[in-house]
Amino acid sequence: MKRTTDISRIERLKQIVLAMPEKPGSYQFYDAEGTIIYVGKAKNLKRRVSSYFHKEVDRFKTKVLVSKIENITYTVVNTEEDALLLENALIKKYNPRYNVLLKDGKTYPSICITGEHFPRIFKTRQINKKYGQYFGPYSHLGSMYTILELIKKLYRPRTCRFPLTPENIAAGKYKPCLEYHIKNCGGPCIGKQSYDEYQANIAAAREILKGNTRVLSEHIYAEMMKKAEQMLFEEAEELKKQYILIDQFCSKSEVVSHTITDVDVFTISPLTPEGEGWGGDIFINYMHVTNGTINQSFTFEYKRKLDETDQDILLSAIPEIRERFGSTAKEIIVPFEIDWEYPGATFFVPQRGDKKHLLELSQMNCKQYRVDRLKQTDKLNPEQKYTRLMMELKEKLHLDKLPYHIELFDNSNISGSDAVAGCVVYKGMKPSKKDYRKYNIKTVEGPDDYASMRETTYRRYSNPETDLPDLIIADGGIGQMGVIKEVVDSLNLNVKVAGLAKNDKHRTQELLTFDKETGDCLRVQLKPDSELFHALTRMQDEVHRYAITFHRDKRSKHALHSELDDIKGIGPKAKEALLAAFKSVKKIREATTTEQGKEALREAVGANKARIIIEAMATEQSNQE
Repeated sequence: MKRTTDISRIERLKQIVLAMPEKPGSYQFYDAEGTIIYVGKAKNLKRRVSSYFHKEVDRFKTKVLVSKIENITYTVVNTEEDALLLENALIKKYNPRYNVLLKDGKTYPSICITGEHFPRIFKTRQINKKYGQYFGPYSHLGSMYTILELIKKLYRPRTCRFPLTPENIAAGKYKPCLEYHIKNCGGPCIGKQSYDEYQANIAAAREILKGNTRVLSEHIYAEMMKKAEQMLFEEAEELKKQYILIDQFCSKSEVVSHTITDVDVFTISPLTPEGEGWGGDIFINYMHVTNGTINQSFTFEYKRKLDETDQDILLSAIPEIRERFGSTAKEIIVPFEIDWEYPGATFFVPQRGDKKHLLELSQMNCKQYRVDRLKQTDKLNPEQKYTRLMMELKEKLHLDKLPYHIELFDNSNISGSDAVAGCVVYKGMKPSKKDYRKYNIKTVEGPDDYASMRETTYRRYSNPETDLPDLIIADGGIGQMGVIKEVVDSLNLNVKVAGLAKNDKHRTQELLTFDKETGDCLRVQLKPDSELFHALTRMQDEVHRYAITFHRDKRSKHALHSELDDIKGIGPKAKEALLAAFKSVKKIREATTTEQGKEALREAVGANKARIIIEAMATEQSNQE
């Protein structure tokens, strides 16, 4: 019954889509309760919305969205620009469940200039535009405090909260506070600073907050020279101090080029370095450049709800971010081509020069913010890091499930002698040392690594009590992998096999796996600076350490072995006493041939043990003859 209802629903929705025009516009999806769950934009409404109902759509998130749709409405507009703006407005109004979601930004401070008769300037985390004009938010608090300190030194805005109306000031209701006496305020509350002068200072402060410091600096310089020509040296000196302060502030900013006057820069980066966007987190960095100087840089975190492309997410975020910062820049620098028209501005992908430098700077900030967020998340929840690495490994090797249980093998021998193998076990990307196992190679003669690996893996996985891993990794290339795969197949085990190959310098170079269909060996691309690469390298180093340590221990025991160890009835204490008395096995053998030597043996270990040693040495001598 449910399947029939679902088929009927899809057919009804397809009829709505067939009636849609092939024009730009915005479309809205509704659930069974009449709530808007998704808002989209399209250059061609009919073509875009019909793509949701194609049979080849296999993305899980998209299937979930389609399963919730009960009705579709749309709004036709004249241009692509209008479609973009309409989508942005509807998303803000309805906050649909499946649209990309802005996660961060609201808790960062901004700078407010109040709308009072004598405005105040202060930092705040509460945005209410009816109280005044806001600049920011500022992700770097040091930059914000530097700007506030500059404004305080230059223009001395009041810090008190008195309602300074002309009537109250004329009535003499206020007394000057400490800020006035220490020359941090001009005293507008007692009429010491005129309204026009105060407003001129606030207007200049606004220019600094907008980033127009170069224009303001040129204006102050011109006024300073004018005052000097009029021989108003005290006023010229005050202007000189302002000019120097602004110049010092500008020197701390990132100056790109004085030819770049008003530009927005946007870059986008997923959560993981490999680019899968695991967890749905996306970071967008915004920079605003005015008069060649970066005056805003902020990174926003978005939550990917569906399988939107980077272009879709960036295009949705740009109007929101520009509105938040009040940007009217005519040029928007982006990292890739965007085939949409934007109202009042153009997209530009620079290939060289100062604008390319700006784009690279924004990308660097975006990536650094992503790394910082990952570190913070990993500290608060270390298990999330391990889960992320397992997810990434699952995607790289095309596994059916998370590789929670991983086992690695390595052989160790010298010219075939004392051949051993080691197996290390990782659970949840962490070593499980209680599950480590050592193997003495029993059936292989000479230095044959492939045969040794075959024996080791067969002994391990033919044991019915062994818990099967989700993934086996060989510390070697295609040959080692092939041997393990043969054993796994012969035992009819459903376990994925991979390998870690090293280069000529014995350093981890690549991850190998087998193609499911053809059985060919595939090389899996890993960035050398990625978290997964480092995690796999640590695993490889661990299994190599474990195997070679076992081999060294076994070789050391052989090095300490002597003929006395082969004589039945002579234990460690007797052996220690004999070597203390005679210093070597050779001298003990010589002592068994003379009466004086035999007596020395009896004194060292007693008559019974001396007799056993004498008989054993005599038997050995006769066998050699």
